[in-house]
Amino acid sequence: MKTIEFQAQVKDGKIEIPRQYRSKIARQVRVIVLIEEKPKRESDFIDHLLRHPVQVKGFNPLSREREHEHALF
Repeated sequence: MKTIEFQAQVKDGKIEIPRQYRSKIARQVRVIVLIEEKPKRESDFIDHLLRHPVQVKGFNPLSREREHEHALF
């Protein structure tokens, strides 16, 4: 058994064989499909806090002006 490898787009459930391989393919082939998936990022503590913010009694966020007073420039 010989192996060829190429990348292709699936269109209407069909994969087109590149021209350079068509003459090498007979009637029967074995097909293995590898699906490329986007890597899934694991959820971390920051994600948890963004979904469930901590409520602190009496918390008053700094204004932009006040924040820049304390900048380390």
